[in-house]
Amino acid sequence: MVVRLTEDREGEPWLRVAARGRDLAARGEAPGEAERAAALTRLAALPSPRRIVSDIGLVETAAPFVWSAERTGTGVALTGSRPAEIGRRAFEAVLVAALPAGAALDDEARAARGAPPDFPAAAAYAAAKLSRLAPGARVSLTDTVISASGEAVDVEAYDALRAGLGEPPRGYSIGRIDILPPSVADFRFGVERVSGGGLVLTGNTVSESARAEIRRAAAEAAGGAFVDDRTRTARGLAPGIEPRALAGAMLALADLLQSGRVAFENGRVTVTGDALDAQAVGEAEALMRARLPKGVAAGTMTLAVRPLSPYRVSLRREADSVVVAGHLPSPEARERLLAALRARFFRERVLDRTRLADGAPPNLAAALEAAVPALANLAEGEIAVADAQLALTGESLYRESAARVAESLPRALPAGWTSRVAVLPRGAAPRRDAESCRAGFDAAWNERLRFEPGSTALTAAMYPILDAAAALAKACPTLRLAVTGHADPPGTKRPQDVKPPEPAPEPKPAEAPEKGTKGKAAKGKPAAKSAAKPEPAPEPSGEDLARLRAQAVLDYLLQAGAGADQVALGDGPAGERRSVALAPSP
Repeated sequence: MVVRLTEDREGEPWLRVAARGRDLAARGEAPGEAERAAALTRLAALPSPRRIVSDIGLVETAAPFVWSAERTGTGVALTGSRPAEIGRRAFEAVLVAALPAGAALDDEARAARGAPPDFPAAAAYAAAKLSRLAPGARVSLTDTVISASGEAVDVEAYDALRAGLGEPPRGYSIGRIDILPPSVADFRFGVERVSGGGLVLTGNTVSESARAEIRRAAAEAAGGAFVDDRTRTARGLAPGIEPRALAGAMLALADLLQSGRVAFENGRVTVTGDALDAQAVGEAEALMRARLPKGVAAGTMTLAVRPLSPYRVSLRREADSVVVAGHLPSPEARERLLAALRARFFRERVLDRTRLADGAPPNLAAALEAAVPALANLAEGEIAVADAQLALTGESLYRESAARVAESLPRALPAGWTSRVAVLPRGAAPRRDAESCRAGFDAAWNERLRFEPGSTALTAAMYPILDAAAALAKACPTLRLAVTGHADPPGTKRPQDVKPPEPAPEPKPAEAPEKGTKGKAAKGKPAAKSAAKPEPAPEPSGEDLARLRAQAVLDYLLQAGAGADQVALGDGPAGERRSVALAPSP
C-alpha cells in the first residue's frame, strides 16, 4: 500500500521496497524531500518491520548525464542516471527489446533530470551492441556521446560492430571505441596471385591498422592490377611473430608468381603455383630461407615453370630516366634493346629491370627497336607490349609530332604485330566519351546568358558559362552547339532611350560689332546658320538584335577554343526568348 501511494501518472511507483529478514530496505528516487519523508513515515508506521533501511534519493539534475550498461555472466547491469521523465519499468522495457531474449537486468541506475532528447532510444542502440561482446564489455552514454569497450565474441560480431557503430542515432555521436577483435585458434593469412596480376588477400590480420598497411603494400605489389581484400581482423598470432614482417615476406613471394598462392597456416609458410620465370624459383627459395620472420617456419614450395602468357615488357619514359621492365627472351635481346635506348636517350638514365623468360612473341627485339624512336619523340610516355600487341601512350610537345607518331609506328613494326597509339599534344584537353559529353551539357547555363537591354556586349556573368561550354567542346570533338540569340521584350527601355534633363543654355559671349553697324549685321553679310547634324543610324532590334547577340556568343566560343565546325548560329526565331539558347545539335 505504501508503494502504491508513490505511483506517478502512468501508474509506476518510484518507491521500491525489499525485505531483508525482519528489516525493510527502501530504494528509489523521490520527486522531492516532502515525498521522501512521507514515504519513510508510512513505512515506519507498519507493524511488522524491525527497522527501515533507507536508500531513497532525490531526483536531481545530472550534469553530465552518464548512463552505462555492462554485460555480466548472467545478464546486463545498469548504472548511472536514467531519465526521470520515463519510469524505471518503461525504460527497462525499451532496453530489454534491444537485448537477446532472456537477458536479465540488474538496474541500479537512478532517476535524474538533464537527459538529452531521445535518450531511451540511444540507450537501446548502445545496449544492443552488448549481444556481440563478451562478458565484461561495457557501453555508455555521456550526454550525447556513445562509447563502447570489450572483446567481440567472434569475427562476424567484430565486423558487424565496426559497421554498426558508424551510424549512431540522430543527435548522438560516437566517442571512444575500444573493442578488441576476437581470438581465433587457427590464425592464418594468404596471398593469392590470379590471372592478370591481381592479388586476393585471405585469412586474418591482427588489427585494422595492420590491415590497412597490408592493403597498401599489396596495391604496390599488384602493379596497377586489382587487390581483393577478404581478410578478417582477429587475434591469435603466436607471440613473438612480427605480423608486418610476415605479410611483407609473403607479398614478396607472391611477386615471384605468375599465378598461385602463398599461405601461412600452423606457423608455416607454403608456396604453390606457377613461377614468374625460371630464375624466380631460386629467388623464392632464398627468400624463404632469409626473410621469414622469427617464429615462422619454411614449409613446402611447389613451383612450376611455364612460358609466360601473356608475355609482357614495358618501356616508360619519365622526367630524367627510361625504365625498362618485364621480360626478355635472352641476354642478347636485352643488350640489343639497351643499345637502342642509349643511342636515343643521351641525358636520361636507362634503368634495366627486366628478367629473362621463355614464351616471347616472334621479332620482339625488332618491334621494341622500331618503337624506341617514337618514344624518344614524346615528352613522356610508355610502350607496353603484351604478346604481339604494342601500345604507345603519352604526350608530345607538338600536335604535328603526335600525328606523325600515330601514322609512322604501325608501318615500322614487324609483320604480325599490331599497335595502338594514344598520343596527345601536351596540354591538350582530355577527351571524353559521348555519354559524358551529353551529361556535361547543363541546360541551366542558358538562364544566365542574358544581354542588357539594347546591348550586344557580353556581361561578366556570361564568361564562366561560355568558358565551361568551350571547355566541353574541346573535350568532346563530336559535340555540336547551336547558338540562338534573344530579342528584348516589347516596350523595353534601352539606356539611350532615357534622355537626361537638358542643361540650361550657356550665355553667348557678346560679339564686337563692326564699325558703323551699331550691333546690326554687317551690310552684305547674312547671319551664319548652324551646321546640320547627321541622322544617327537606327539601333538594331527584334530578329536583327538577336542575330547580333548570337554572333557575339559564337565569336567568344571560337576564341575560347571551340572548333569552327562545333558551333553555328541556330535557325529558330528569337520569338519570346529572353536569354541566349545554347543547344546541342544532332
